Amino acid sequence: MLNRNTCPDFTPISPDELTGEEMTRPETTYFKDVWRNLKKRKTALASLFVLALLVVMVLAGPMMNEYNYYSNDYAAANQAPSALHWFGTDTLGRDLWTRVWVGGRVSLLIAILATVIPYAIGMLIGGISGYFGGKVDMFIMRLIDVLMGIPSLIYDILLIMVLGSGSIATLVIAFTITGWLGSARTTRGLVLQLKEREFVMASVTLGASPIRIILRHLLPNTLGIIVVGMTMTIPSVIFAEAFLSFIGLGITPPNPSWGQLIKEASEVFKQYPYRFIIPCIFVGLTMLCFNLLGDGLRDALDPRLRS
Repeated sequence: MLNRNTCPDFTPISPDELTGEEMTRPETTYFKDVWRNLKKRKTALASLFVLALLVVMVLAGPMMNEYNYYSNDYAAANQAPSALHWFGTDTLGRDLWTRVWVGGRVSLLIAILATVIPYAIGMLIGGISGYFGGKVDMFIMRLIDVLMGIPSLIYDILLIMVLGSGSIATLVIAFTITGWLGSARTTRGLVLQLKEREFVMASVTLGASPIRIILRHLLPNTLGIIVVGMTMTIPSVIFAEAFLSFIGLGITPPNPSWGQLIKEASEVFKQYPYRFIIPCIFVGLTMLCFNLLGDGLRDALDPRLRS
C-alpha cells in the first residue's frame, strides 16, 4: 500500500477534494428539461394558461346556466348581453353563451383530431420514405409533390361536397386526406439525418426489423419538431373549419361551431354586432395562443436556443 514512507511524493487527498468532480446539477429528464426552458418564456406560458382555460370553459361553460344550445325561445330573440343571457341571444332566441362554448367544443375537437390523425399518418409515411430511400422514396415524394401542387382547401371543398357536409367526421376525414403531406415531408427529412446515426446502425447490427427501427428509434426522435409543427397547424385547421362553415360547407344548424356562429351573425352584423364579435374574439384568441405556444415550444426544444 502506498504511504508517505514508501512514496515520498504521496499526498493525502482531503474529503472535499474527493467530491470536487461530482456533478452538482440535479438529475433531470428530457421532458423536465423542456418544461424548465418553456417556463422561462412567459408569453408561451401565458398562452398555455389561456388555452387550458378555454378547454375548461368549452367543457363546463354550457353547464353554467339552464339553457341548451338548440331550444328556441322567440320571446327572447335578439336580446343584448345581460344578466339573464350573458352573451345575448340569436334570432331564434337561443342563448349565445351556451352556443359559443358548445361551438368551441366542436371547433377544438375538429382541430385536434384533424391535426393529430394526419400527423400520425404523415410521420409513418415519411419515416418509411426516408428510411428505405430509393424507388420507395422517389414514388412517395413525387406523389406528395403532385398533391401539394393544388391548394389543400380545394381538395377539402371537393371532398366535403362528395362526402356531404354537416358532421365532425366528414370534416376530419376531409382534412386528414390532405393534411398528412407536410408532416410526411418534414419527417422524411429528419429520418434522412437520423438513419446514419450510431444507435440506428447498432439496431441494424443486432437484427432489428426496419419497422421496429422506424417506430421505436427514428420516429420518437422526431417528436420534438413534430410537436411544434402540430401546434402551428391547429390554428390553420380552426381557420379552415371556420371558413368552410362560413360558406355553408361546415357544421350545419342547429349544431354550432365558431365558424357557423360567425356565418349566422354576419347576416345581422349591423343590427347586432355583439353576435359577430364574440365568436371572432375566441377564434382569434385561440389561434394567437397556439401560435405563441408553438414559438415557445420551438425555442424550448432547440438545444441551440436553451439557456
